[in-house]
Amino acid sequence: MAAGPTPHLEGTLGDYAPTVLLPGDPKRARFIAENYLQNVKLVNSVRGAEGFTGEFDGTPVSVQSVGMGIPSALIYYTELIRFFGVKKLIRVGSCGGLSESVRLGDLICASAAGTDSAAVQKLNGELTLPSLADWDLLFSAVNVAKSAGIHMSVGPVFTSDLFYGPDPELFPKLTSRGILGVEMEIAGLYTIAQVENVKALALVTVSDDIIRQEIMSSVDRESTFDEMIKVALEIAKN
Repeated sequence: MAAGPTPHLEGTLGDYAPTVLLPGDPKRARFIAENYLQNVKLVNSVRGAEGFTGEFDGTPVSVQSVGMGIPSALIYYTELIRFFGVKKLIRVGSCGGLSESVRLGDLICASAAGTDSAAVQKLNGELTLPSLADWDLLFSAVNVAKSAGIHMSVGPVFTSDLFYGPDPELFPKLTSRGILGVEMEIAGLYTIAQVENVKALALVTVSDDIIRQEIMSSVDRESTFDEMIKVALEIAKN
């Protein structure tokens, strides 16, 4: 297993590109591969978590779905890094908007992620440590978005272990502390990247505007998010 395959990913070392885009939804992974990449091949289909490798403007890029929640996503992050030699991990996901400054469909680049995750606490040796984006990738994302005329908010998000949480005051608490959005994977990505000494960045599109009670359809979540994908691929190319 030192060079793949692993229990959750098919293929061997070299089948994944050094840079991987990471949606949660396998349908979004397929959509990205079929609509944005050239010379695409299917690398993984274990448990329906589809992964693909292709090229974007001549640069090798992979896209691998990772499911929902930190425990699921950490399996894929860890195997990609340890057994397939992946060096840059870029999440392309969705979030619930928690700020008046972001609206439905807006793009957020997560500079950091707070969390209530026990898994992240374990990875950090029971210490409370910040989950931070890689600076080089963050800087690249800002420049790419600016050059393309894409509006992108940059700031902290919150990664929750629970989609249906018991605390009705959680969202107001987060909003009052300047949190832009809530989701379920980013703190795990940033933490494992720090532990394994690789680069990670998360881009998320607001699919649920919690402030204004607006929601995007499941079809749109699977097959749109064009600006987010373009920024992620330009980062990969750079």
